[in-house]
Amino acid sequence: MTLASGTRLGPYEILAAIGAGGMGEVYRARDTRLERTVAVKVLPFHLSSNEELRQRFEREAKTISQLSHAHICALHDVGHQDGIDYLVMEYLEGEVLTDRLAKGPLPTEQLLRYGIQIADALDKAHRQGIVHRDLKPANVMLTKSGVKLLDFGLAKVIEPKPALSGLTALPTVAGGQNLTQAGMILGTFQYMAPEQLEGKEADARSDIFAFGAVLYEMATGKKAFSGASQASLIAAILEHEPPSVSSVQPMTPPALDRVVKKCLAKDPDDRWQNAADLESELKWIAEGSLAGVPAPVVSRRKRRELVAWIGFAVASGLALWLALGGSRRPTARENVFRSSILLPEKVTFFAAAISPNGTHLVFSGSDEAGKSVLWLRPLDSSKSQPLAGTENAALPFWSPDGRYIAFFADGKLKRIEASGGSPLALYDVDGVGGAWGVNGDILFASPTGPIFRLPASGGKAVPVTKLDETHHETSHRYPCFLPDGRHFIFTAFNLAGSPQDEANKVRVGSLDSSESKAVMPGSSNAVYSQGYLLMMEGGAGSGSLLAHAFDPDRLELRSEPLTVAEAISANLQYYNFASFAVSSGGALVYDSARLSTRLEWLDRAGRLVGRFGEADRYGGPRLSADGSQVAFAVYDAGTNKNQIWIGDVARGVQTKLTGGPGENSNPVWSPDGSQIAFASDRKHQDDLYLRGVSGAFAEEALSDEPGQKQPADWSRDGRFLVYWDRLATGNRPLRISALSLGDRKPFGFYGPVPGTNVFFGIRFSPDGHWVAFASNESGRPEVYAVSFPEGKRKVQISNAGGFEPRWRADGKELFYLRPGGTLMAVDVQPGAGPKVGAPRPLFDFPGSAQDYDVAPDGQRFLVNVPVVESNAVPLNLVVNWTAGLKR
Repeated sequence: MTLASGTRLGPYEILAAIGAGGMGEVYRARDTRLERTVAVKVLPFHLSSNEELRQRFEREAKTISQLSHAHICALHDVGHQDGIDYLVMEYLEGEVLTDRLAKGPLPTEQLLRYGIQIADALDKAHRQGIVHRDLKPANVMLTKSGVKLLDFGLAKVIEPKPALSGLTALPTVAGGQNLTQAGMILGTFQYMAPEQLEGKEADARSDIFAFGAVLYEMATGKKAFSGASQASLIAAILEHEPPSVSSVQPMTPPALDRVVKKCLAKDPDDRWQNAADLESELKWIAEGSLAGVPAPVVSRRKRRELVAWIGFAVASGLALWLALGGSRRPTARENVFRSSILLPEKVTFFAAAISPNGTHLVFSGSDEAGKSVLWLRPLDSSKSQPLAGTENAALPFWSPDGRYIAFFADGKLKRIEASGGSPLALYDVDGVGGAWGVNGDILFASPTGPIFRLPASGGKAVPVTKLDETHHETSHRYPCFLPDGRHFIFTAFNLAGSPQDEANKVRVGSLDSSESKAVMPGSSNAVYSQGYLLMMEGGAGSGSLLAHAFDPDRLELRSEPLTVAEAISANLQYYNFASFAVSSGGALVYDSARLSTRLEWLDRAGRLVGRFGEADRYGGPRLSADGSQVAFAVYDAGTNKNQIWIGDVARGVQTKLTGGPGENSNPVWSPDGSQIAFASDRKHQDDLYLRGVSGAFAEEALSDEPGQKQPADWSRDGRFLVYWDRLATGNRPLRISALSLGDRKPFGFYGPVPGTNVFFGIRFSPDGHWVAFASNESGRPEVYAVSFPEGKRKVQISNAGGFEPRWRADGKELFYLRPGGTLMAVDVQPGAGPKVGAPRPLFDFPGSAQDYDVAPDGQRFLVNVPVVESNAVPLNLVVNWTAGLKR
């Protein structure tokens, strides 16, 4: 029961609610006697009748009262009034560590400082015989004076050994009853030690395990253990080791790997045995031991200054390395050098290319308004500069002498001098990859068709490859020249098939013939460097970067692949285009996969009012018509694909709906909540499938024609499924189509519109007479509504850009996102000719979130929020990457 402002509990006047958890509600209050602000925690009324919870609540008061420490939240008072038990605690101003980690990993100096303070607080508690048992980021507050440990509600008073503690008065429990029964699991799964998950007794070493998981997350921005379900998460904690801290965040001190690894040992006997030793170890790292990195340097620099310094060092080292003959094959004795490149503020990365001499990086990136340009970054500088005249640029590549940068924009292949100036249009093409040869020719690919050859000065383009129709090839993409300047590699696709289609192969072509030779299976871009072909292997928008030893003279592979990087992202706009670039001299840049998001409930003011589930790799959250269930896609490590899950909104229980084969995504609920329509690439690039939620309905393929179809919405009368589709061949324009679920006949009702290559958020109006969507047919994304089923009447909804529209269940309000991430609301009077009001802003979405759904009453929004914002994650720079190859 929520307490109203002004309620009095003894001398404490409630001012406002500030949080809630499983063990209580927390309020900001005023101590009327001492005129100070305090935090009051109460046991909710509906839990007061539970004797066990009451005893646990009382134990929290007794536990905290024994602790007096600078980094532990202080307890001022305890009371009981009108059936309400409450604690009065120190009021803290600051940021919960969970919220800070949502912005990315901590700088090393902060990580070590906070880690030392947490270890010191744990040591104090453990010396008094108190085990926290629920240490996690949500129970760590970052204040101006340092960290504060919160919520000892699950702590257990344990009897210390007199020989070790030196205490003369030992705590006792009346009746000697242990409130934690054998086999009971208390705490938060993500941070629990194996012995806790097995229901065994927890001691100080259990807190050390949890502390290791928190340290890992502080250092990397990623959780040490994750899983798509509680069962898989528990299995990961019990059986698996997380990737080392340095492999995820290379610039952390190497000695921290040892600290975290020892904290996370499965056997308590193998961990640090007390927090004091752990604190000492962290202090040693911070003081700059030879086993770590030069910590005095780290401690004197903020993160951006550090990255700038590292960038200069990398560039200097890289220039020296190149001067000493960096293009030669490295020996096993040489070392790999890893660093990071920080992106400009609020810029989202898409694709990059390294200059031939390895000193400059060019990349395409969009700002918060969705405007994309090319950015040039000298590697001996900490700043990236935008190149004027490169608006809407994509997929850049360099001339062999490093003087020019070529790119695709506005349906044309263009080039611009790296030093700046006006771009020159070379050819009309909506390109999907290019390469510039030493002979002066440019190779480029169109969305469907062969590889073309074009003089660098412009002119007539001629095909240099030929689609193999007997193997159903529909597109040749992503050319890359080999050292001889005559041969090149590219990837052949059957866009009408699945990613595993036998036509999808990396091939070698020649400027002297249209014939080509298959090298290996693959459905991503491949790049040659240093005697290897580099290519991503994986799915769901990310994977591992592998190096295949390749003989450029015999044009064939020489050995099994080796791992270059375990997690890189892919730009799905260009069909599995992996986000990496490599120079001929041994420099590699890649974009780490953004793996984790969180489903958060926000109210109409943008306030966080709840969460669904733990952080994971969610996609496409869709609420059922009554708002009681949510469907979503989530990455499945077992299949390395996205699979569909459904969840109970009230209870948080999640159930896996699909298990393969292929990538399963874009779930859409039937109006009665009994079925889910979804997309799967198990046979073609994407087909429409239907599956029952309870098992009463067998899985059914709704489409079986080559091409790509993504379900978007189901009409409220259950008669139609609307989707966007594109053909398998030709120019492959997008259109909006519908499937009659009675006779299973599809029909297109809007598009294609010339020049339009995107449709966002297609949704039926609740009365079924209109379909809202966003497209770029005006030159920028705008939200429209088109009449259904004839598609002849169209109304523009947004007036300053917009995408991802969503209707309120009664059809009287339409929501959409404005470029920059502001959620807009528009009043609508339904009817044959709907009257649309002026758009008004509600709130800004957190981070780079764009994926969301609306509760039926329009009062809450389920938003898929990135745990680590894409613009907060630096690019990875690796020099002499071949020295770091591993099997």
